[in-house]
Amino acid sequence: MPAIHIYDTTLRDGTQREGISLSVHDKLKIARRLDEIGIHYIEGGWPGSNPKDAAFFEKAMRMRFETARLASFGFTLRKGERVETDSNLQLLLRSETPVVTLVGKSWDLHVERVLEVDPEENLDMIARSVAYFKEQGREVVYDAEHFFDGYKANQEYALLTLYAAAQAGGGRAGTVRHQRRDDAVGVGGSRAARGIRELRQVGRPHPRRRRLRGR
Repeated sequence: MPAIHIYDTTLRDGTQREGISLSVHDKLKIARRLDEIGIHYIEGGWPGSNPKDAAFFEKAMRMRFETARLASFGFTLRKGERVETDSNLQLLLRSETPVVTLVGKSWDLHVERVLEVDPEENLDMIARSVAYFKEQGREVVYDAEHFFDGYKANQEYALLTLYAAAQAGGGRAGTVRHQRRDDAVGVGGSRAARGIRELRQVGRPHPRRRRLRGR
């Protein structure tokens, strides 16, 4: 039976609710407790987004975790940038966390209207981002933003974004975090179940993209 790994987002998603404000000390205490109860991955936040998160990563990287691996969070490569000069990717690299979580667009609507790039370029941006951190010796978790909304609108393209990430990361589908909390809204049960079944095939080469471009 495949192992199940728990990825906790309390220190980022959990702090975005109204009325919640954690100090650096609070975040360190929560990280310690998450490790003690056996959580496998702790998403610490977005390096460089604010001084508090920067201080947290600096202190957390000096802590000894028995079970958990610390992850920093950020977006994939920006339009027109190179991985070596993209400021967001470089902040993630400088955080020195063993795990880097990259959030990318899996809904073609967002690709065209938010990123303002064509769908193929988005796949390349995902692949280049993942490959860059793998080359730096980091474990990469790919966060497929609004995956099930994207799957509902364009099944093939949503899956292609996962193939881009998985193949650039060595073909391990386990590096892909497929669903965010809000993605299940408005998605029929049978369609979502079919999407989950197809996710299990992500580690295998996709017929349309057997070879993905590196950097």
